[in-house]
Amino acid sequence: MGSGNAAAEAALRILVVEDEALIALELECLLDDLGHVTVGVAGNAAEAIAMAKTTAPDVALVDIHLVDGPTGIEVARVLSADRRTTVVFMTANAKRIPPDFAGAIGVIAKPYSERVVASTLDYVADRRAGRSDSDLPDGFSPAPR
Repeated sequence: MGSGNAAAEAALRILVVEDEALIALELECLLDDLGHVTVGVAGNAAEAIAMAKTTAPDVALVDIHLVDGPTGIEVARVLSADRRTTVVFMTANAKRIPPDFAGAIGVIAKPYSERVVASTLDYVADRRAGRSDSDLPDGFSPAPR
């Protein structure tokens, strides 16, 4: 799985799209511990899309069910249209993901572990750097190709 320490190579700029405050805070702390930068936390679709436009994140971690309903899919479609942003769903509602994954590269199922988030972000960093030979991390389900 690449170097195993993608954060040391370059911190990822991450947008967290999650409407549950405690989960978002926990994720923000984890990302900080891993050496990444949280560029924003959004709890609804409009906020997420607006934040992405102003922050141009490297990665967006997107829950499907937000405060305004199951709008995470719309968020993923809009954010993944910008080739600079890699979208990963983080959800307990994986069955709601459409067959095309709305442009996301995969999904981490909730409840997630710190190890799964860390290894998935290493995988994403490797892919963004053009290293496509990385092993899929445990706990991460890729979008069909």
